Amino acid sequence: MIRFTRRALAAVTLALALAPAVARAEPVTIRFGFASIGTDNRPFAGGSAAALAHSEHYVEEALKDEPGVTVAWSFFKGAGPAVNEAFANGQLDFAFQGDLPSVIGRASGLKTKIVLATGAHAPLYLAVPPNSTISSVKDLKGKKVSIFRGTNNHLAAVKVLAANGLTERDLSVLNMDVATTNAALASGDIDAAFGNFGLISLEQQGRARIVYSTKGDDPAFERQAGVLVTEAFEKAHPDLVAKVVKALVQASHFASDEANRDKVLAIWARSGTPDSVYRFDYADQPLRTRNSPIIDPFLVEQYRVQARQARAYGLIRRDVDVAGWFEPRYLDRALKELGLETRWPRLGPDGKPLS
Repeated sequence: MIRFTRRALAAVTLALALAPAVARAEPVTIRFGFASIGTDNRPFAGGSAAALAHSEHYVEEALKDEPGVTVAWSFFKGAGPAVNEAFANGQLDFAFQGDLPSVIGRASGLKTKIVLATGAHAPLYLAVPPNSTISSVKDLKGKKVSIFRGTNNHLAAVKVLAANGLTERDLSVLNMDVATTNAALASGDIDAAFGNFGLISLEQQGRARIVYSTKGDDPAFERQAGVLVTEAFEKAHPDLVAKVVKALVQASHFASDEANRDKVLAIWARSGTPDSVYRFDYADQPLRTRNSPIIDPFLVEQYRVQARQARAYGLIRRDVDVAGWFEPRYLDRALKELGLETRWPRLGPDGKPLS
C-alpha cells in the first residue's frame, strides 16, 4: 500500500507539472532578451532563427493555449554585455547571446543553461575606409581599430589577430558599439573595424571596404551563439521551457529551408538592415548550417575552446567549466516530436560530420 501511494503521488506530481497553464497560481511573463537591436533602435533583430521566431510570433503561437502566460521581448544596444547585466539583475528568463559574452557571464557566476544553438557558424569581417591602403589583417599594426569588447566579435578578432602575428597591444583598440563604429569608419576617424554583417551595409553604401572575412578560413574563427535560460526559470517552469524550445526549433526548420531563403531574408530586413546585407552574409553557406539548433560535440567543444582562450587572452579572470552548462533534453524532445531528428547534421569536436 505504501509503495502504491508513493507511485500514485509521483504520477500526480508529473501530471501537475505537465498540466495546462490554466492551473497556474499566478500569471507568468517570459522575458526574452536579444543581444542585438535593429536600425534606429527598432525592436527587431536579424540573422538568426531566434530573430525569425520573434518576428513571426512562433513563441506566442506555441503558448496560445496557456492563459496567463505572456512573452516580453527586449533588445539591447549594448549587445552581450548588456544581456549579462540584465541577467544579473533578474530582468530576463531567456536570451539569445553570442559565445564570448555567455562565457563571461558564466565566469561572473550567472546561473544559466544553453538549450539550443542559433546563429552559429557566423563569419567575422574586417572593414576599412574606402580610400584606405590597408589590405590585410597584417596591415593593422599601429592602427586605430574598433572592436566591440565583450561580444562574440571580440574573441574572434583576437584569434584572427593572433593568426597574423598580432595582439591587441599591437593596435590602438577602441571599444565601440555597432552604431558608433559605423559612424567612425564612414567618417575616417578610425583606420579599421572588426564586426559582423553591419559592416556589409557600409560597403554596399560605398562608405567602407571589406578587406577580410573568416569565410573559408579556419572554422575556429567562426562566431557561435545560442539561447540561454536561467536555471531558476528552468527549474520553476520546465513545461514552458519545452514549449519555447520547440517553437524555436520550428523557426529553425523554416529558416533552414533553401526554398524559404528570400522569405527569411525579407523577415530579417524588418530590423532595418537591407535583405541584400543578409544575402551577402549568407552567401556560399547553406541556410541549415547557420540556422541549426543542434547541440553537438562541435558546439560544446567550441564553447570549451572559447572559455580557455578567453582566459588565456585575459578576457576573463577565472577558468570556466562548460560541463553541465548545456541542457539538450528539451531540444532532443522537440526534434523527436517534430520528426526532425535527422534534419541537421551533427558535427564532431573536429568539425567533421558524425556518421
